[in-house]
Amino acid sequence: MNIPSRYVEDLVEHFASLPGIGRKTALRLVLNLLKRKEEEIEAFSKSLGEIKTKICSCKKCGNLSDAEICSICSQHSRNQNLVCVVEDIRDIMAIENTQQYFGVYHVLGGVISPMEGIGPNDLNISPLIERVKEGDVEEVILALNATMEGDTTNFYLYRKLVDLDVTITTLSRGVSVGTELHYTDELTLGRSIVNRTPFDLAPVKR
Repeated sequence: MNIPSRYVEDLVEHFASLPGIGRKTALRLVLNLLKRKEEEIEAFSKSLGEIKTKICSCKKCGNLSDAEICSICSQHSRNQNLVCVVEDIRDIMAIENTQQYFGVYHVLGGVISPMEGIGPNDLNISPLIERVKEGDVEEVILALNATMEGDTTNFYLYRKLVDLDVTITTLSRGVSVGTELHYTDELTLGRSIVNRTPFDLAPVKR
């Protein structure tokens, strides 16, 4: 692709480095930006810069936040005794969209995957265990993707939590095996949360 401007070329390369965006799409985005007003570009640039300087992880659950404690954890109306364990923040967004869950969350930041060199120590697991040991959590919902890696992580968490005074549940299998949580339709996901079941080791022992 012959691009006559070095500045356009650089920006195309940056856009193309994002997941799911090829060079043709990146070029289309850059050309669109060139048509925008200067104040729009400045606002875009400011928002982009603030991603690293203004956004942090919630110290309590690991969700994206503009403050030390995220807007979900700080809501007094949420059930602080009910913790839903998810892989990443996209799953929080998906569950929140169902409007069927009123507890709080814990973000692991991934799942155990030996093939990719990801072990328990690479995930946000220890803070979850400590959170349960403090005694305020009554139920932990394991809401990880219905994949081999998700089931492996569920099994690991169950082993860590089973001897603590907490109820361990999981989403009902309305969520299809192999499906990523944030791609599940809101109705199915909402029903899976409402109809959650006690965690069973049987699906893990394949």
